Amino acid sequence: MNPLAPFCQTLEEGSFVRLVCDISPRLLQGTATTFQLTVLAIALGLVGGLLLALGRVYGKKPIYWLSTAYVQFVRGTPVLVQLFLIYYGLPAFEIRLDPLTAAIIGLGLNSAAYQAEYFRGAIQSIGRGQMLAARAVGLTNVQAIGYVILPQALRMVIPPWSNELIYTLKYSSVAFIIGTPELMATGQIIASSLRGPGAFRHFEVFLIVAFIYLVCVLVISKLLDLLEQRVKIPGLEMQRA
Repeated sequence: MNPLAPFCQTLEEGSFVRLVCDISPRLLQGTATTFQLTVLAIALGLVGGLLLALGRVYGKKPIYWLSTAYVQFVRGTPVLVQLFLIYYGLPAFEIRLDPLTAAIIGLGLNSAAYQAEYFRGAIQSIGRGQMLAARAVGLTNVQAIGYVILPQALRMVIPPWSNELIYTLKYSSVAFIIGTPELMATGQIIASSLRGPGAFRHFEVFLIVAFIYLVCVLVISKLLDLLEQRVKIPGLEMQRA
C-alpha cells in the first residue's frame, strides 16, 4: 500500500507530479533491491578479483594461465550471456537459483574479471624494491604481500575501482531480463500496469527511473571521492580509467 496515497489524491489526476507520487514507493523498493544486488555483487567481485590478480602476478604457471583464461573469457563475452548461463544453464546440472541469487553471482563473477585488472595494475605499480626489502627483513612472500604490497595497492586502486562500482550499479539493470525485481524491472512492471489517465506513460516512468539511477551514481561518486582523498598516498596515484 502506498503510504503517500492520501497526499497523492490531492494532486491533479494525470499530472506528472501525481504519477511520481503514485509510483515512488514501488520504485524505491526496486532501488533497495538494486543496491542489495550491487553491494553483494561488487563484494563477490572484490574477493574474486583480488585472488585472480594475485594469481596473475605471483601465481605459478598453471594458476597464472587459469586466472588469465578466466579474465579473458569473462571480459570477452556479454554479461547478459553470462547471466543466462547461470540462470537458464545451471538447471541442466540440477542447480536452480532464484533470480536475485543468479544475478548476484553472475554480476559478481563478471565484476571479478574487471576488478582483477584494476588490482593487478595497482600491485604491479608498487616498486619491486619494496618486495625485496620486505624479504630482506625476514618476511615471507605471503607476509610481504599482505603487510607491504596490498595495503598500498588497495588504496591506490580506489580511483579506477570507483568506475567498476558505478558500472555494476548500472549493469544491474540487465538483471530484469531474468526476473530480478530491481529498479529497472519495477519500472517495467509499473509502466505496463498503469491504467486510466496514467496509461501509456512509459517515457515518463523510465525518465523517473533514469533520474533515480543518476542520483545514485552521483551520490556514490561523491562518497568514493571523499574516501579516495582520505586514504590516498601522497605521490602515489593511479589515474581513473
